[in-house]
Amino acid sequence: MYVKKLSRTLGVLSLILGSTVALADSVHVAVAANFTAAMKEIAADFEKSSGHHAVLSFGSTGKLYTQIVHGGAPFEVFLAADQRRPELMEQAGQASGRFTYAVGKLVLWSSDANRAVDEHSLSEDDFQKLAIANPKTAPYGAASVEVMRNLGLYQQLAPKLVLGDSISQTHQFVATGNAQLGFVALAQIALDGSGSRWPIPDNLYTPIRQDAVLLNRGKDNPAAPALIDYLKSDAARAVIQRYGYGSE
Repeated sequence: MYVKKLSRTLGVLSLILGSTVALADSVHVAVAANFTAAMKEIAADFEKSSGHHAVLSFGSTGKLYTQIVHGGAPFEVFLAADQRRPELMEQAGQASGRFTYAVGKLVLWSSDANRAVDEHSLSEDDFQKLAIANPKTAPYGAASVEVMRNLGLYQQLAPKLVLGDSISQTHQFVATGNAQLGFVALAQIALDGSGSRWPIPDNLYTPIRQDAVLLNRGKDNPAAPALIDYLKSDAARAVIQRYGYGSE
């Protein structure tokens, strides 16, 4: 009798555990490079909260977009660094539910704490290289060019420009000293007091509104819309704001 009861109990536990595992899915997410640190934290919290696992791939928005639209990359959610590409996907019927999850901020940064970085830094001749993200594929790079043009300094600075494939590589150029100055995302240095910085005034560049979409591939995966919903939660918003992003 005891053996039968034990067997029945184990059977029930097996069903319960089996249903729990069935409810936990993985979602493949393409994430703009500037959002790397924040998204890693959000993904960990999302997994604790929902049981779902987010598989993250980081890169420049332009390259990720190309991989999804033309390369058939198996992503289910796309967190871009702009609005244009998610909007194009939505218009083409490839995605839905577009919303702005963050508004990015641009910073002129040096890893040298002794270098005075301010509004006059770009017009001085005491540096040889200025790192920016590739403006063709990275919205933060396009914003950097916009800043230089609005300051009337683009032609002067063009010979000094070093292009990173993404804002992550741009940050690396400056962090290693291979470029004395660079335009980086505030989120990359918001929790790091090293170096010196000049937050770029909002009136010098178009707001970097970053949109997310649910890709068609993710519609039948419960973890994909669950992640979209979590990004809108107060918990996720708190993380996003802590990394220096603005909101709509």
